[in-house]
Amino acid sequence: MKRIILMILICCACVTITHAQSVFKVVPLGVKGGIDESDLSAYLAAPAGSDDYICLDAGTLHAGIQKAIDRGTFHQPAGAFLKQHVKAYFISHPHLDHVAGLIINSPEDTAKNIYGLPFCLDVILDKYFSWQSWANFGDEGETPQLKKYHYAPMTAGAVTPIDHTQMQVTAYPLSHSSPYQSTAFLVNYKDNYLLYLGDTGADAVEKSDKLQQLWQTVAPLVKAKRLKAIFIEVSFPEEQPRQQLFGHLTPSLLMQEMQVLSGLSGADAMDGLPVVITHIKPSGNNEALIRQQVTRLNNLHLRVIFPEQGKPLQF
Repeated sequence: MKRIILMILICCACVTITHAQSVFKVVPLGVKGGIDESDLSAYLAAPAGSDDYICLDAGTLHAGIQKAIDRGTFHQPAGAFLKQHVKAYFISHPHLDHVAGLIINSPEDTAKNIYGLPFCLDVILDKYFSWQSWANFGDEGETPQLKKYHYAPMTAGAVTPIDHTQMQVTAYPLSHSSPYQSTAFLVNYKDNYLLYLGDTGADAVEKSDKLQQLWQTVAPLVKAKRLKAIFIEVSFPEEQPRQQLFGHLTPSLLMQEMQVLSGLSGADAMDGLPVVITHIKPSGNNEALIRQQVTRLNNLHLRVIFPEQGKPLQF
């Protein structure tokens, strides 16, 4: 009897530990960096145990939700899920592979906020939700305004509470083939964090300090083990010429940036840190090369994750 009671206590402790360690859930709706319009950058994020998601970029929505349904991740029709459970959009930059799902699904969506830095929202307002290219579902710009979406400009470095969720988000500018910009979003839930980077070049290539500033900001969170994961792009393998990166990373450039973060936070803090590789350009054998090269260069012992469309991640 004592042995049975001990086993029950051990099992209960394991359950408690697992629950305590799982703070966020992320469902990738799209993981690629081009070609396949049904699998473009979009990630749903919510606290573990909640179904109130924010969408980090929105290249693919309906097709990604349907993929998650097919995998058994979600259990209601894609349209109903989009309307009920996606509470807001965070767009890193206005390139089409990051906004196409938002634009195409807008007629069937419900009223929501679109968050982003002003440079990004201005393009969505002027170029996409204009009557020459699409109906204006926003609450600014060309008339008539259908006023389904509210533009919510963010201030870099300022914490923004997100309506209808338990999360807060802070935006930080990135360089994406200078002078063009992108954005990193730091998601906060009860002093635990996820860091999602839109497309970005390395500081050395971009002649920028945007990533250096970002790493200085999040290094204390890494050191304290409160940054639960980094989502960061690796668009091209090493074979891509530097002059043809167009504001993207390769495996070695990623690891150079991770070394900078390690120098600020300490190598021990980086050991096992989940790093999710996003935005792989799927041409040819790019994905296989990137997998091999990232694995080979991972001297920091990061927990490297290659996400799959519709398959949930827990952090």
